[in-house]
Amino acid sequence: FILRMKVIITHRNSGIPQKDYKLIDLFLRFLQKQYPLKNDLKIFFISERTGNMTTGSRTEENEIKVLTKGRIYRDILRTLSHEWVHEYQRDVLKWKHGSDIGGRNEDMANSEAGALMKMFEKIYPGLEDKMYE
Repeated sequence: FILRMKVIITHRNSGIPQKDYKLIDLFLRFLQKQYPLKNDLKIFFISERTGNMTTGSRTEENEIKVLTKGRIYRDILRTLSHEWVHEYQRDVLKWKHGSDIGGRNEDMANSEAGALMKMFEKIYPGLEDKMYE
């Protein structure tokens, strides 16, 4: 018997049309296979930066925020995967919060986010045009 974590998605003026929610759902399922999380997660797709975030952030309350305004899906999903890897570091690997610039945590999140994007696009080559919308 395996308990599955739950992802709750909220759009705050994200500008993402409902017809494209399937792409996000597919990508989230992919992330969960690659980096399975234990705890439930809240994801907010938002149109404006909050606090000192650049394109994404995560909180200690298992929340991820991803900036969507003026960005193509490939960039949005890369940010999501970067923050997902940070969540994995804390949730599964039990790593402490590291430096925001460089260091083990940030270097892993950056490299894995890029690799995850390439893997996803290789698995779903028919989505290439959608990724650049």
